[in-house]
Amino acid sequence: MPQQFRRIVTGHDAAGRSIFTSDGIATAVKEIESMPGLALTNLWVTDSAPADNSGNLDAAARPVLLEPPHSGTAFRIVEFPPDSAWRGRADGHDAFASIGAGHARDATSADPMMHKTDTIDYLMVIKGEIWAILDEGETCLKAGDVMIQRGTKHSWSVRTEEPCLLLAVLINSKPL
Repeated sequence: MPQQFRRIVTGHDAAGRSIFTSDGIATAVKEIESMPGLALTNLWVTDSAPADNSGNLDAAARPVLLEPPHSGTAFRIVEFPPDSAWRGRADGHDAFASIGAGHARDATSADPMMHKTDTIDYLMVIKGEIWAILDEGETCLKAGDVMIQRGTKHSWSVRTEEPCLLLAVLINSKPL
């Protein structure tokens, strides 16, 4: 079961005063069946830049997809399980297809999570540690570390027995 996160959202009342529009557990959660323990929790999604702050609808109340909308953003937490929970048994094609990104997976790679999206991703490890893997090299990120992923082919590996929580802001970008 994925970790739950309290999400507080603000908005405006009819008189234009600031209000809390919601305060509760984030419900836009997608567990990846073919990779047990991998879960994406969308906290907010925008459809364009600049973002539209009018109205009080829940912008995360939509299917959880890997990539943000064209010209939009996705703010989420990704929970990565230890490699021991899925590596060697996962179907990367099914995993990416389940989040609308079958096209993103690198089918030529032996790594089922190797993929590339048309995004710039601002990432911060909030718990645990995770290895970022590129075509050329890899590095370990620990709690508090930040990575800017600029549309590169990449994968992730949790080489401890503790899950990793990664805070991510994905912003649609021009294709390379």
